[in-house]
Amino acid sequence: MSFEEAISDMGSSVIVDIEVTPGSRSISVPSGYNEWRKRIEVKLTKNPQKGKANEQLVECLAELFTISSSDIIINSGATSSKKSLLLKGVSYQQAVSVFGERLKK
Repeated sequence: MSFEEAISDMGSSVIVDIEVTPGSRSISVPSGYNEWRKRIEVKLTKNPQKGKANEQLVECLAELFTISSSDIIINSGATSSKKSLLLKGVSYQQAVSVFGERLKK
């Protein structure tokens, strides 16, 4: 299996398991897939202070999926590099398609 293992179908939404590397030189959403942890990797420029990295992550995902940032909820891992995010209004197929296109580059 590949990155699809990091995406859980919830009907009208999906849960995406992500591993964040904050404080990187550039933003890369997604930057790869960790097959051991079964998480999509993301690099952010913001540091994890006062929720800045989480804000940047939500903004980047909202832009990537053209949804409102209020439709993204950090389900677990708000203070960890390993997070699970709920993306409302995003289908499993849409998530696989968007991440798949980005990860092939």
